[in-house]
Amino acid sequence: MRTLDRLIVSQFLKLFGVVLIAVPPLFVLGDFTENLDAYLDRGLTRTDVGLSYLYKLPEFIQFAFPIAALVATIFTIHTMTRHREIVAVKAGGISFRRLIAPLVLTGIVLTAVALTLSEIVPRGNSVASRIQQAEGPNRSWRSDFVYRSEGGLNWSVARLTTSDGNMTNVVIERPPTTDLSGLHVTAASASWRELEGWTMNAGYMRTLRPDSTELAMEFDRLYVPEITERPEELLEVPREPEEMTYAEIERLASILERTGGNAAEWLVRRNQLISLPVATLIIILFGAPLATSSRRGGAAFGVGLSLATVIVFIMMLKVGGALGDAGAISPWAAAWTPNILFFGAALVLLARVRT
Repeated sequence: MRTLDRLIVSQFLKLFGVVLIAVPPLFVLGDFTENLDAYLDRGLTRTDVGLSYLYKLPEFIQFAFPIAALVATIFTIHTMTRHREIVAVKAGGISFRRLIAPLVLTGIVLTAVALTLSEIVPRGNSVASRIQQAEGPNRSWRSDFVYRSEGGLNWSVARLTTSDGNMTNVVIERPPTTDLSGLHVTAASASWRELEGWTMNAGYMRTLRPDSTELAMEFDRLYVPEITERPEELLEVPREPEEMTYAEIERLASILERTGGNAAEWLVRRNQLISLPVATLIIILFGAPLATSSRRGGAAFGVGLSLATVIVFIMMLKVGGALGDAGAISPWAAAWTPNILFFGAALVLLARVRT
């Protein structure tokens, strides 16, 4: 059995490696074609573009994991089926489920690798975004945004202009802790002075102390020394979800929800950071029983089946993500529905395979 397991895993990994090398350049080509005009408008050199795609390579490799796993599984099992190797294995008293056990274990390992890439991908994307200058030209204003300072204060601002250092409709919050009092400040406006920092104008301040006592006051002008961020720091455009790790998205989504913002897009991305790597294992479970028919063609069958499955999976992932971003379905359902449906189909197919 160890020899058979090694044979199956060896064949699977060879095919997996070939597809994993072949697919990312296709993603690069598609992304480059789509964004070529933008690169030309920004005056990026070929070196800049090439370096940015080098940093984006982990993302394309992660996207390729389920595709490579599917192609490798289908070609490995279908080849054994056509050559009657599976019949011989069953004649020796080995069930189909036991036969694919090494593939399942390999899928678990590959899923762990993909999960590790989930922490690497955002950092690479962030560097690539800076190289590609995706944030566009600098602006002197920003509207309807939230911000979390390094000191733990959560800001909600209607509009900020750096030319005069003014903000309008400002809300600042800090939840109470065992060591610090909770803080809630609302102000009609705020102004920045180089030596004084931020001064709140015409508002209310409420503090909730650790002993649960409260203090509220109305003010015409209020200076809060804890607010040290300059207007330029508040102007920084937040990173895209693809440029943030799971913990960073979790923290930002929590801020958005507390301040009344829409965190759906961020929550969808957070769940996809887990669901996409797990898809590698589910695709293996789905593809193995699907490839057991010996009545269909060889390579043409494998390629056609792989392409059809990949198209359906990507379409479900895109549609689910769009529905989740729009709030039509929950972020969890948006990210996990494709995996759940494919896993259910895998269980049905495995149950129908003759063991």
